Amino acid sequence: MLKKLSQLHRSQKGITGLETAIILIAFVVVAAVFAYTALSAGLFSTQKSQEAVYSGLEEARSTLVLKGGVIAKDTDSPADNYVDTITFTVANALSGEAIDFTAPADDDSNGLADSDSNNVVVISYIDSGHRVEDLYWTKTAIGSDDGDDLLEAGEKFQITIPRLEASGTGLNNVIGTNHTFTIEVKTPNGATLNIERTTPGNIDDVMNLN
Repeated sequence: MLKKLSQLHRSQKGITGLETAIILIAFVVVAAVFAYTALSAGLFSTQKSQEAVYSGLEEARSTLVLKGGVIAKDTDSPADNYVDTITFTVANALSGEAIDFTAPADDDSNGLADSDSNNVVVISYIDSGHRVEDLYWTKTAIGSDDGDDLLEAGEKFQITIPRLEASGTGLNNVIGTNHTFTIEVKTPNGATLNIERTTPGNIDDVMNLN
C-alpha cells in the first residue's frame, strides 16, 4: 500500500511540474508579444516625432521676420490726416527657404489684388471694424539682391501697401489718429507675420509706428 501511495505522489509531482512549465512558457510568450508591441509603438512614436520636427523646421524656415520700423504715410495733398500708405521690410527667418514675392496686379486701382494675379503672398488688413483680404502691394529689394522675385537668405524686400484709402478696400478715412490695426502677411508655407500698430494722436506726412 505504501508503495502505491508513493507512486501516486510521484505522479502528482510530474503533473505539477508540467503545469508550471506551461505557465512559464505562457508568461514568456506574453512578455515577447508585449515587448514587440512596445517596440513597435516606440518606433511609430519616434517616426511621428521626427516628422513633426521636420515639419516644424520647414515652417520655421519659410517664415518671415520684420526688419526695421513700420512707416505710415499720409500722401494726400493737402493732407487729410488719414494713413493711405504703409511700408515695412521683411527677411527670411533662419536663413531659410526662398519665398516667392511675385507682386499682385491692380489694374482697376481699387487697392485690391486682381483675381487673376499670380501672387502667392497675401497681405490683409484687420481692425476692430474691418477685415480686407488680399490687398495690393509692391516690393523693392533692399541691399543684396539677385534680381528675381524670390526672397532668399541674406535678402530683404521692402513691402509697400500704397492704396489703403482706395474705394475698393472700404478703408476710406479709416486709419486716423489713435487707431489700432493689424497687417497680416501670409506666405504659402510659413507662419503668418502679424504686424500690429497704433497710430499717434497726430497724423504726420511720414511716421515711424514703433
